[in-house]
Amino acid sequence: MKHFSLPIRFGIATSGCLIAYFLILSLFGVHTNVFYSIFNGVITGFGIYEAIKFFKIKEAERFNYGKGFKAGMVTGSVATIIFTFFFALYATELNTEFLIELSKAWSGEFKNFEAIVFFTVGIMGFATTLVITLTIMQLFKSNK
Repeated sequence: MKHFSLPIRFGIATSGCLIAYFLILSLFGVHTNVFYSIFNGVITGFGIYEAIKFFKIKEAERFNYGKGFKAGMVTGSVATIIFTFFFALYATELNTEFLIELSKAWSGEFKNFEAIVFFTVGIMGFATTLVITLTIMQLFKSNK
C-alpha cells in the first residue's frame, strides 16, 4: 500500500479536477454535450503524467516500466472510480433532470438509460487510463 500512496493522491487530485470541470460545464449549461468530455482525457492524462513523473523521481534507480505503468493505472483508476461515483450522485440526487436532458441531447430513448450512462462513464475512464498510461510510459522508459 505504501507504494501506491503517491498514485492514489494523484488520482484523488485528478478526480477533483474532473469534478470541477464537470461542474463548470454545468454552470454554463453545456454539461449534456458529450463532446466536452474529450477534455476529460486531457485532465486525466496530465494527472497520470504527473503521477508517473513524481513516482520516477521518488523511486530513482528502482523505477522501471512496470512500476511506472502501475502508478499510471492506479492514478487513472482512482480518478475514474471517484468521478463515476460523483457522476452517479449528481445525476440521481443533485440534478435529477440531468439524465432526461442527456437523453434528449442524444435524441433517443433507451431502457435502463441510467445504467448505460454510468457504465459508459466508467468504461471511458478506464479505457482512457490504459491508453494514456501506455502512451506516457513511452516518455519514461529507460534506454537500457
